[in-house]
Amino acid sequence: MQQYDILFGVASTFGAGMLAQWIAWRLKLPAIVLLFALGLLLGPVLGWLHPSETLGWIFRPLVSMLVALIVFEGGMALDIRQLREAGEGVARLTMLALPINWVLGALAAHYVAHFEWGTSFLFGAIIVVTGPTVVLPLLRSAKLRPRVAAFLRWEAIVNDPLGAILAAVVMQVMILHVNLHTTLFFTKTLPDLLVAGAASTAAGILPAYLIRYLFTRDLMPELLKVPVLLTLALVIFELCNLEMEGAGLIAVTVFGMALTNLHIPGLNDLRRTKESLVVLMVSVLFILLTADLHRAVLARLTIPIVLLTLVVMFVVRPLGIFLSTLGTTMSWQERLFVGWIAPRGIVAAAVAGAAGIRLSAAGYTSADMVMPAVFAVIAVTMLCHGFSLGPLAKKLKLTLSDESAMAILGASSWSTDLAVCLHRAKVPVVLIDQRARDLMAGAREGVPVMKAELLSEHGKELLEERPADYFIATTGDGIYNGMVCGHLAPDMGRQRVFQVSPGVARLDLYRGLSRDARGKVLGEPSWNYSFFDTLFSRGWRFVSRRVENEDDAVFGKDDNRLDLLLVRKGQGIFIRSVEDATRVAPMVGDLIVGMKPAAPQSEEKEPTVEIPAEAFSG
Repeated sequence: MQQYDILFGVASTFGAGMLAQWIAWRLKLPAIVLLFALGLLLGPVLGWLHPSETLGWIFRPLVSMLVALIVFEGGMALDIRQLREAGEGVARLTMLALPINWVLGALAAHYVAHFEWGTSFLFGAIIVVTGPTVVLPLLRSAKLRPRVAAFLRWEAIVNDPLGAILAAVVMQVMILHVNLHTTLFFTKTLPDLLVAGAASTAAGILPAYLIRYLFTRDLMPELLKVPVLLTLALVIFELCNLEMEGAGLIAVTVFGMALTNLHIPGLNDLRRTKESLVVLMVSVLFILLTADLHRAVLARLTIPIVLLTLVVMFVVRPLGIFLSTLGTTMSWQERLFVGWIAPRGIVAAAVAGAAGIRLSAAGYTSADMVMPAVFAVIAVTMLCHGFSLGPLAKKLKLTLSDESAMAILGASSWSTDLAVCLHRAKVPVVLIDQRARDLMAGAREGVPVMKAELLSEHGKELLEERPADYFIATTGDGIYNGMVCGHLAPDMGRQRVFQVSPGVARLDLYRGLSRDARGKVLGEPSWNYSFFDTLFSRGWRFVSRRVENEDDAVFGKDDNRLDLLLVRKGQGIFIRSVEDATRVAPMVGDLIVGMKPAAPQSEEKEPTVEIPAEAFSG
């Protein structure tokens, strides 16, 4: 019977997690909020899942290892170049804000919830953790400006292991009943902490150099690279935790960060695989940890704990950020935003669960209230910060455009005309090319331009600053167009990267270019670069029109107009392609952008332009 309980729990957790992720993506909601709600529903409410009872002793170690892999992947997002861009603000948030928030949180716990001093300092140490398991998914769904996103990303990933270490030290001091004013703390506890920190840093850096040695000398097959990285991260985590509880999180964070900043070739491809695994792990962990909450814990959510939660949100965090960022280059909007956004996640829940049990056994009467208090902070911050992050960022003008944006690669005459048409129609667009002189025509019309090679790290960083939702490669080199589309597809989505046709022959499913090595065809197979260039040289131009009524709701069926894309406010951009599974049906209010011949200037007959019949198919 227990075997079937485990199978049912695994199946329902994975299925519910993926369903929640898909619904969140479709409805543009914070996924963590749905996962949290599902965990409560399947656990305390319906009683279908009891992870710790079903899995037994293996549950907590399993959670710890999965958290280590999530933190490791988060460490791989810490590029030193982003740290330089964010400036002093990141250093203040990771070095100065942490101790300030710890002390303020402890004072709040003691005077508001009436915890003992030891338990209060433990609570303060736990709530300084704004984990990457919560913050990173929120950042993926929000179009924050790069500088603000860097503040939250670095704080979450760096403070995550530091907060766990701090909580572990506080717990150890409380269990041993060490007086901070005695020589034991300075001769034993503090040196042990410093040694463990140094050892953890070395344990993260040295394996990264070993990985670079193996990968760059063809000593590791591609098939084993991801399994070796994940295994090595787990081994590092466990070995460092043997030295001191929580040191493993520091080690895996440093390991991931070192791998990224060593710039190992091919690591980006591996990172995408790990990101997919992390989405799965985060989904499972949130549901399992929330489902594991007992109704008795929920019943201990008393008024003092509710008040403590409100003080943490509205006093402790904002005051801590305000004090720690005095004198920095951060604007008041950035300080206000960072002071509010601080959702707690898996690491806080895991530390609180273990600490409460150990302190209760050590004789601390208020230790039983640590888990309910931390749970209240996690629940309220996830809900409030998850739903308020986007609207608050927009109110403070810390986001990029909320409308779907288009990036166009190649600044030829006709593609520049397309960019100008979109810009005049108020559709966010950026025109990209490697040659500054080709971009001048678009820039004179007010179109945002970008001089970059998109296959370079520099080009990737520039595109991150102006994130696009859709991409069209329009250069005259079909192979290059395909390379760029294949490079961007894993991040943007394969159904959102397009290129002008490389030629009918190259679209053969067996002998032509692989679909994975190119973008979707823009329009019809015969619409190659020369096709658009010829039409433009004969007077055809891009124009936009708004669908005013049902009779005007026609897309791609006019013999004297080449409809290319349709913009639907609040939903996205629909780009015409022969490879579309379904055809879009225009609605009143949609904006249609297409190419049509210029209006005749005199009574003379307009020159005839021969267009292949298949150009108007569909």
